Amino acid sequence: MDRFPSLNPITTNLFIYSLTALLMMCNKPIFTANGCTPKDSGPVVPTTPLVTFLERVQETALRAYGPKGFDPKLYVDLSLKQNLSTTIEAFDKIKRNENGSVSIDELSGFVEKYLGGAEVDLVYVHPVDFVAEPEDFLPKVKRPEVRDWALEVHRLWKNLSRKVSGRVMEQPDFHTLLPLKNPVMIPGSRFREVYYWDSYWVIRGLLASKMYETAKGIVYNLISLIDEFGYVLNGARAYYTNRSQPPLLSSMVIDIYNETGDRDLVVISLPALLKEHKFWNSGKHKVIIQDGEGLNHSLSRYYAMWNQPRPESSTTDMETASKLSNKCAKTQLYRELASAAESGWDFSTRWMRNESDLTTLATTSVIPVDLNVFILKMELDITSLANAIGDSDTADKFLEASKARKTAINTILWNAETAQWLDYWLSESNLSEDVYKWDDSSQNKKSFASNFIPLWINSFNSDVKKVDEVVKSLENSGLVCQAGIATSLTNSGQQWDFPNGWAPLQHMIVEGLVRSGSEQARCLAEDIAVKWIRTNYVAYKKTGAMHEKYDVQKCGAYGGGGEYIPQTGFGWSNGVVLAFLEEFGWEKELKLDCEVSINVLL
Repeated sequence: MDRFPSLNPITTNLFIYSLTALLMMCNKPIFTANGCTPKDSGPVVPTTPLVTFLERVQETALRAYGPKGFDPKLYVDLSLKQNLSTTIEAFDKIKRNENGSVSIDELSGFVEKYLGGAEVDLVYVHPVDFVAEPEDFLPKVKRPEVRDWALEVHRLWKNLSRKVSGRVMEQPDFHTLLPLKNPVMIPGSRFREVYYWDSYWVIRGLLASKMYETAKGIVYNLISLIDEFGYVLNGARAYYTNRSQPPLLSSMVIDIYNETGDRDLVVISLPALLKEHKFWNSGKHKVIIQDGEGLNHSLSRYYAMWNQPRPESSTTDMETASKLSNKCAKTQLYRELASAAESGWDFSTRWMRNESDLTTLATTSVIPVDLNVFILKMELDITSLANAIGDSDTADKFLEASKARKTAINTILWNAETAQWLDYWLSESNLSEDVYKWDDSSQNKKSFASNFIPLWINSFNSDVKKVDEVVKSLENSGLVCQAGIATSLTNSGQQWDFPNGWAPLQHMIVEGLVRSGSEQARCLAEDIAVKWIRTNYVAYKKTGAMHEKYDVQKCGAYGGGGEYIPQTGFGWSNGVVLAFLEEFGWEKELKLDCEVSINVLL
């Protein structure tokens, strides 16, 4: 009889993930790259044997099919038809050419026999709370064509609704998809799983569509990830366990609570939010900066727990790193790539020391404006939610934490000369005993849409005089274009740069402007919202689809750039359009075509 019980692979991996996250919070390295300490001394969450094998399949497929139209993510989304050891044995026996490559026929035969398609892990499910035309749906929309289109966007929730298939639940170690209990809304196209920060704008759209139960189910799924891993994963795949994404769970919870008054949701969510707050405020994510008066401020950064090629983009990352000759430099680049993915802005010149060279990514050396605003909002949300259930101790604690972070943001990130909040670059030359000394030259003076995200929360939009200064800065920044707000002013070919505009950035800035109470801000918000609604409408009528991103240079044009082809669907774009139409409506007289003046007010 065995003295110790055996652990199945899933239990073993969950133990490793949890231990790694715990040690990360203690700022202890788990594994380090050979010869790369102390530069890359951060933690690494081990991946699963299945993911490692599917990366081999991915690399083999690239050699067989060639780079044209190749999507590396497809191969790590495949599942097993037989156990892993049998599958690996069969893969190793495939006939290879002299250069080690495999013929298309041989590879196709192997995949057909041993691997399941990427689409079978999730199956369609009709949302329980979907109705064709919800009661009191977008009452401010007066123009019939806009209402008809809005109902079409509303119906897209049915297209994007999925649940994890029974085969994933029965044999989770055969799949990279994680077994979530409740139905999900996928973004669309190649993104066949739930994603963290996408979910906030999906939920905003669901609330406009009165689909409260579906919205709650998404939140409960994300909470289950915190329960298992200690943080919300980038997405619900085994290869995403090494990083998170912008922390917006508290925003989801409080928005649903404000609509429904569901106290049970708050009670269930609060412990998870406390865990998430600890994750973002400990270990490598936490940074101390000392200001010019000798006062220390705690802020946060993105820092993925990974220093190898991202499995979903393994072949792409290896090609990028091939420009570097030093193994240590490659290891550091892999962490920077993964950390940029954790930011949601993958990729952007915002994280690059040299705008023309992706290998100069230095995401972990940046204190981002938006991340710290999200965490400040988390602290304020936790305060409100704790008060709602009578937990005054937690409320008092997080109210004090929010005050400290607001002071830190205003001290380290605010720039009075530009009237913007600026990212702060960390420099080893200013580091002493784990504390960075403030240096004015370390603020990134370039304009990014993220510089205006603080407007989203009451802490920064309640001072009307200051808001008007920021509004003038935004208007003069060059970011506000014909069809919306550009992500940056640099046309680098990366997707989180000019000329792309993204729904989340439009929404946060517009909503902040509206909430400020400034008439000047409200006018600008309306102008941006009209532009964004119009470009989404025109593009939809041209292509029959909602798009992941849009080219803000031209009304009705969708975006491009980056490491994959433009995607449609699309969860957060749908959500923001519905949220804008709920807030602003659309008058009968307001035209929809791109030729009309975009300065017409609603």
